[in-house]
Amino acid sequence: MALIKSISGIRGTIGGKAGEALTPLDVVKFTAAFGTWVLQTTQNNTIVVGRDARLSGEMVNKLVCATLQGLGINVIDVGLSTTPTVEMAVPAKKAGGGIILTASHNPKQWNALKLLNNQGEFISDADGKLILELADKEAFEFEGVNKLGKYTQSENALRRHIKAILDLPLVDVEAIKAKDFRVVVDAVNSCGGFAVPMLLEALGVEHIEKLYCEPDGNFPHNPEPLPENLRDISKLIEKGRFDLGIVVDPDVDRLALICEDGSMFGEEYTLVAVADYVLQHTKGNTVSNLSSTRALRDVTEKAGGEYSAAAVGEVNVVNMMKATNAVIGGEGNGGIIYPELHYGRDALVGIALFLSLLAKSGKTTSRLRGTYPNYYISKNKIELTPEIDVDAVLVKVQEKYAKHPINTIDGVKIEFEKEWVHLRKSNTEPIIRIYAESDAIATADHLANKIIADIKEIINS
Repeated sequence: MALIKSISGIRGTIGGKAGEALTPLDVVKFTAAFGTWVLQTTQNNTIVVGRDARLSGEMVNKLVCATLQGLGINVIDVGLSTTPTVEMAVPAKKAGGGIILTASHNPKQWNALKLLNNQGEFISDADGKLILELADKEAFEFEGVNKLGKYTQSENALRRHIKAILDLPLVDVEAIKAKDFRVVVDAVNSCGGFAVPMLLEALGVEHIEKLYCEPDGNFPHNPEPLPENLRDISKLIEKGRFDLGIVVDPDVDRLALICEDGSMFGEEYTLVAVADYVLQHTKGNTVSNLSSTRALRDVTEKAGGEYSAAAVGEVNVVNMMKATNAVIGGEGNGGIIYPELHYGRDALVGIALFLSLLAKSGKTTSRLRGTYPNYYISKNKIELTPEIDVDAVLVKVQEKYAKHPINTIDGVKIEFEKEWVHLRKSNTEPIIRIYAESDAIATADHLANKIIADIKEIINS
């Protein structure tokens, strides 16, 4: 059993003892803390709630909504929904905040409360700490029977979300419709099962093959959209005449694409391709996190813009995007943030922009992928004993490579011309994560192993 408290919310496995897993008592406590924070900071007594389709969602939803009502907060429940849909609903409903009930790419035994501010964006580090403090102290008070909050359901949030996407100048519905694309969708039996087909139909796509699109929460494979989890859709595409495969995670904020020959487009390259399309029509800057591919930087600089790297985490990427007036940004895990729509990772807007690019390019999906620089990321970790000072080890690594460009906003990232290594310590265990990128996977592995050897030498000395 596991319960993880972080600045962005609470995440854990269902079942077990209070304080050791995500039990009903924990759900109520953290919901009450968040509701109290919203009341104290915004004087707004409305909160939007939505959830993905995982098995515990209905139970957790009832606990959250009732707790908020007990605080005197009016609840707008958008029901089964995507994370970006809830993010857009918060400011649309002029709410004081939002709660998304999803553990994103985690397996079905997990659930979580993701917390949004009144802009529909993930709460800041400082606000997250305040909410955790309220929860620890149980510093909340419930209202009497005459001041209970109201509960209403809203069924049009997704339709409004899709309409806003269709209204974007860079989404070319006519070009997409004219191509008569044949598309396969793998939605891991969650909300993408109805959200993605609804979007595709609105874009004029008539040939949609649905794979795992029943939103019943029974995930047929690991829900993280990584190549090793996407064998079924890949085989289906190989056997048929399809132009594209679309894969989303349970809350539809990450997007992975499959080429017409069944090969992976690469989740790192989802953002690269969409950014390329946006930059073709909108001059400006881009942002991704430190562990994302250099290909975004290459595409950005080729278009005359400036690329900036943010610390890992959506809130950090959003803050950097605002600071640099970026026109597109996101994370290399298939998360696209298009501020023309809203500041949140959104697979639906990513699909619409990518299909517009694909339609106008006149290329197959695989040929389009071939137009971008090829980089490969090697992902590794080294486990350390608890008594080792991880921060001190990272400082020593930084000193060893002081002659190279180094970024220390989130661990240590060292650049070697067009190659890089990023070292980050885990917040919960004595582990250093080591990501390395090069134009060949063997070179990336070699680079990562070189740094791992350096770390071991530092520890032994």
